[in-house]
Amino acid sequence: MSSILDLEPKGIWKNFYSLTQIPRPSKKEEKIIAFTKEFGEKLGLETVVDHIGNVIIRKPATPGFEDRMGIILQAHLDMVPQKNEGTDHDFEKDPIQTFVEDGWLKAKGTTLGSDNGIGAAAAMTVLEATDLEHGPVEALFTIDEETGMTGANELKPGFLNGDILLNMDSEDEGELYIGCAGGIDSTGEFSPAFEDVPAANLAFRLSVKGLKGGHSGLDINLGRGNANKIINTLMLMAADKFDLRISSIDGGSLRNAIPREAFATVVVPADKEVVFKKFVEEFEIVAKSEFEEADSGLAIAAETVDMPERVIDLKTQDGLFEAVARCPNGVIAMSADMAGVVETSTNLAIVKSKGDKITIATLQRSSVDASKAKLSQQIRDVFTKAGAKASSSGDYPGWKPNINSPILKTMKEVYNNKYGKVPEVKVIHAGLECGILGAAYPHWDMISFGPTIRHPHSPDEKVEIASVGLFWDYLVETLKYAPVKS
Repeated sequence: MSSILDLEPKGIWKNFYSLTQIPRPSKKEEKIIAFTKEFGEKLGLETVVDHIGNVIIRKPATPGFEDRMGIILQAHLDMVPQKNEGTDHDFEKDPIQTFVEDGWLKAKGTTLGSDNGIGAAAAMTVLEATDLEHGPVEALFTIDEETGMTGANELKPGFLNGDILLNMDSEDEGELYIGCAGGIDSTGEFSPAFEDVPAANLAFRLSVKGLKGGHSGLDINLGRGNANKIINTLMLMAADKFDLRISSIDGGSLRNAIPREAFATVVVPADKEVVFKKFVEEFEIVAKSEFEEADSGLAIAAETVDMPERVIDLKTQDGLFEAVARCPNGVIAMSADMAGVVETSTNLAIVKSKGDKITIATLQRSSVDASKAKLSQQIRDVFTKAGAKASSSGDYPGWKPNINSPILKTMKEVYNNKYGKVPEVKVIHAGLECGILGAAYPHWDMISFGPTIRHPHSPDEKVEIASVGLFWDYLVETLKYAPVKS
């Protein structure tokens, strides 16, 4: 763990290390809110916690920079809690265990929290620094970005004084983001009847594991396997061949993560045990071939387990199979204006039985609001026709690009002067808070940037150490050369 504290620049890594020691999964941010509030107060800076839990810390301009436009440094405090099967970690209690490997900082079997911990650490480092030159600075630490953008949605107009928002939640150093996709959650819910387990059956635990998963926006175009789709195909085929019945299912855990693992407890007639196991083995071979390049670690198995007390009724089981099979997943449309950019996508994120309900959770993203609404309606129709109760929630807007942005002009010049090249200007197929925050503060000029992070929202998450130094130096120079108030 001490290796983090040996990295450069020391200030940002020191603060990121502090964040790794504090549990901060989405919806469980009490400890990190208290920590951030105390951090600001110990510096003697004006510190406010709003009604929802967002923390705002204000730092005056350094002498001679009072005429600069006010800058808001924005990051979210929560992190995605994902871990590999077999990893003993409680995200509500345990610190993140990190290590350095080949120029990257990683975590041991869990998400790292560099999304958005590096951004938060950068804001903290600016706040405590005594050797930087900058105009008025406000640090905005929002909550619950990963599971609903609650903090951004609840931020009240007039609460912040600045003119420029620097969102530090992007994941490619040397790139500036000036727009993002909006999103909406679409959910289907079955209320099954339950039946006794048929006589002379054996129980099996089906597992789909070893997939890479990843961010449901940034990684959706990589062709990775969706564990929910794979296990549903397996069970659908087995139901026809072996009279398979489902007792329970648990696939995926987060709406904004491509599901890496899925499990189901099923029963089949005992006299079909041998051919059923052979079928699963053959299915694995075919599936591994399909995802050989994008997801070479795929593993599918059927293990004998204790007999469950009940199974789902056949009508609901058939409806569940139909809903998951017909539900769109992956890239729906590419942008006609920007080559290589995903315009519209959807992630079949969660299929889970709990109590007397079975829930299917999906997330649609699009830079075109009409396309997002149309896709959400299409998915709700699939769920309704399959016998589920369908609903949508959490609709948030995209962020419309402004190519004439003054801060964009400044940051392009600063980067070119410092690194000898112009940064790439992009829109991102992910839900940044900028769209929501900009609705409450329409006068803000906004940019999103950050260090290089790979595989966010999965236990493979890692941040490139060298890129953090480049990101930090760029932030420092941007503050120094912020536009003068008109």
